[in-house]
Amino acid sequence: MDVVVSNKYRNDLVDIDADIIKSVTGEYEAVEIGEMFKDFFFDRLIIDVTALKSYEDYNIYQRLVQYLDPEKLVFLLPEGSKLCTPNFLSHLISFGIYNFTTNINGINYLLNKPNTLKEVEHIAKMATQVKEEPVSSVPNEDELDEPETSPKQEVKVVVPSTKPATKRTSVIIGVRNVTASAGATTLIYMMKKELSLIYGQENVVAIEVDKNDFSYFYDKRMFSVKQVDLRATLDKFSNVNVILVDLNSCRQDSFCNDIIYLIEPSTLKLNRLIQKNRIIFQNLAGKKVVLNQSILQNNDVFDFETEAGIKIFYNIPPLDERKRNSVIADFLSRVGLIRSGETDFSSGKIFGLFRR
Repeated sequence: MDVVVSNKYRNDLVDIDADIIKSVTGEYEAVEIGEMFKDFFFDRLIIDVTALKSYEDYNIYQRLVQYLDPEKLVFLLPEGSKLCTPNFLSHLISFGIYNFTTNINGINYLLNKPNTLKEVEHIAKMATQVKEEPVSSVPNEDELDEPETSPKQEVKVVVPSTKPATKRTSVIIGVRNVTASAGATTLIYMMKKELSLIYGQENVVAIEVDKNDFSYFYDKRMFSVKQVDLRATLDKFSNVNVILVDLNSCRQDSFCNDIIYLIEPSTLKLNRLIQKNRIIFQNLAGKKVVLNQSILQNNDVFDFETEAGIKIFYNIPPLDERKRNSVIADFLSRVGLIRSGETDFSSGKIFGLFRR
């Protein structure tokens, strides 16, 4: 159960993936926030720093941790601001504050996998290597674009690694189970098989994060990795046509070109989902929500959309993963990974006439 204190970024914080038990909006002194929550039970306190008066003064964060456990604090910093410099962040780190980011994906990531000193100590080291101007000076646009040796370089505060991203030509599609065991692993396997027939075996890769279910398919182009190794694995396959990622509990998904959210629409799983997060469908609005292993007919899907208040991108029935299926090809064309008509199921040949 988490708490949100927001101001300028209150609309952005509506999209965080968390069970929010209390939310306050406005501008407060650090002491006010400390007094407000020092006896309040919560897992994480998410603070939009613009809600703190004089938030550009690092001393107020020291006052805050006199009331609150710094390990429970997650800060949303204005991107490109002077707060995102090694000098300023090194002060936060010295106060025991390790969880800070500049975007909502970063908030979701840190809620799931909080930083320790190990993940941020490189920032403190940068501060000792680079002589910066006082934090009261505001960097201009040119200074933010200077090379890495510049004193005003912005620090990337979400991903621990400071290694620059590899230039890639591949399309990365993430798949995430919304209801428990909604079938992401098997769906990715079927998607990969179909895509491999079109792009070639060497040009399609599937990766799962923090699990080892892919090993049961005995496919050499399906890999299981830890979150800490995901970036390096994506870089390794940066030149393949398509990378499919089973995200599992990985909250950092900004590397994806698109994300598919899977729901198995059984009564049991839907009720469990809503009990866990009553605003889940609000969070899914505008996203590619797919019903998987679904026995719903068209009229049932319409009723589901009306009740949930979201649009369903595709409705996938139970399928035999050992066989090719026109539903998967049609789904891939809807996602934009293949053209409608690239697969002929009557002859088994590729680039034939597609019929469904």
